[in-house]
Amino acid sequence: MAGDGAGADKPSVGLKLAHGFGAAAFGIKNNGFDYFLLLFYGTVIGLEPGLVGLAILIALVFDALSDPLVGYWSDNFRSKWGRRHPFMYAAALPVAFSYFLLWNPPELNQTGLFLYLTGLAVLIRTFITFYETPSSALIPELSTDYDERTSLQSYRLFFGWSGGSIMSVVMFGALLTGPLGMLDREAYATYGIISSVLIFAAIMVSALGTHSRIPHLHRPVATGERYSVTRIFREMIETLSEKSFLALFFATVLFAIATGISAALAFLMLRYFWGFGEFQIFIWTCTVFFSALLGFLLAPWATRRLGKKRATITLGLLAFTIQPAPVLLRLFGLMPENGDPLLFPLVLGINVIDLALIIAVQAVSYSMIADLVESNQLRTGRRSEGVYYAAMTFTRKVTQGIGVAAAGLILSLIAFPEGADPDAVSPETLWRLGAFYAPTLLLLWLSALYCVSRYKIDRAGHEENLRRLRAAG
Repeated sequence: MAGDGAGADKPSVGLKLAHGFGAAAFGIKNNGFDYFLLLFYGTVIGLEPGLVGLAILIALVFDALSDPLVGYWSDNFRSKWGRRHPFMYAAALPVAFSYFLLWNPPELNQTGLFLYLTGLAVLIRTFITFYETPSSALIPELSTDYDERTSLQSYRLFFGWSGGSIMSVVMFGALLTGPLGMLDREAYATYGIISSVLIFAAIMVSALGTHSRIPHLHRPVATGERYSVTRIFREMIETLSEKSFLALFFATVLFAIATGISAALAFLMLRYFWGFGEFQIFIWTCTVFFSALLGFLLAPWATRRLGKKRATITLGLLAFTIQPAPVLLRLFGLMPENGDPLLFPLVLGINVIDLALIIAVQAVSYSMIADLVESNQLRTGRRSEGVYYAAMTFTRKVTQGIGVAAAGLILSLIAFPEGADPDAVSPETLWRLGAFYAPTLLLLWLSALYCVSRYKIDRAGHEENLRRLRAAG
């Protein structure tokens, strides 16, 4: 069977770079949706903000159907280009063009704008799934090596984080610096052009850069059973019922909710709680590159030294106690006051280290998904990389939305004033913001690490699974 021992050799740096660079497409798309979409449509274009949220919610409903189906389809697709690459090539132009259209809407009324945004949000998220899920699912096939899978995932996260950060730097450092600032419609149109070109380039570099591996990748096993809706859902449920997967699934849910809260409140914490100015926030955005690089280096090292589960828990305990520490210290009056020249470099330095640890945790924990593939293959006779990665991707999409909603609830509970000048918000309100923010994140992160502790596949277990597959093959 094609693919037997395909990943036994260690992938070259060139292959890792090509495969990982493709994640920049997903990072750019996510960055735009998370940070600029509501601002652009709700403020610049004038669409009712509630309708913007409804459009994204509708797109998530479509994701609930498309993500697992694309994953299953790419697991079972047959072509001369294998299971994954036809999807990757097919996604490149549609996702880039639809992303360009998103930031260049025509003049429409409220109903027309809502339908335009909803349609494009559905198309973009579906097209990016056609690339991201098959591309991520290549990781278990590019290498069977326990450590190399973490390295492959580290490259993906490095480029994913860097791709999104590059566009934030471009926006805040260049495009939105004109007289209209964040209300400059032409800046968003230019952003759409630059982002679309980068998304297309990232997908094509990744697809072409991994094309030579197609003859060595696995091919679906012919069972003789006809495809039907019943069979598809039966096999997906069978695949996703593994206990170690469920441990990662619930951990990912909690991680994503915490990430959603942190992202949604990031600007408020920087601008209001810490009192940082716009240039300081710009510098803060730029340092994400350093965190991504440190996380990229740290994840493979920790896997080699500790194994994946212990590395995730150890790095996680460090990251998730460091992250809320400055806020908790401020609540007890143990941090420099706002405006103190020591405050910004102190909080920034802590954030660079903490974000690096979080990125490393993500890289190691996501690479644990790859080791489920052989375990599931022994149990079911099928390789279901696409189903696993699609499930985790969809989980992150949905639960980050829950995190944003939770952040809104926190702001409502503390009666945080909308649109207020930072100097006009009372110290009591800011204290309550920190008092809700830090403990909530700490509880979610630690609960996620508990779920990771229930994962059962270690290095020895993975090697045993590979041995049993070789013996049976």
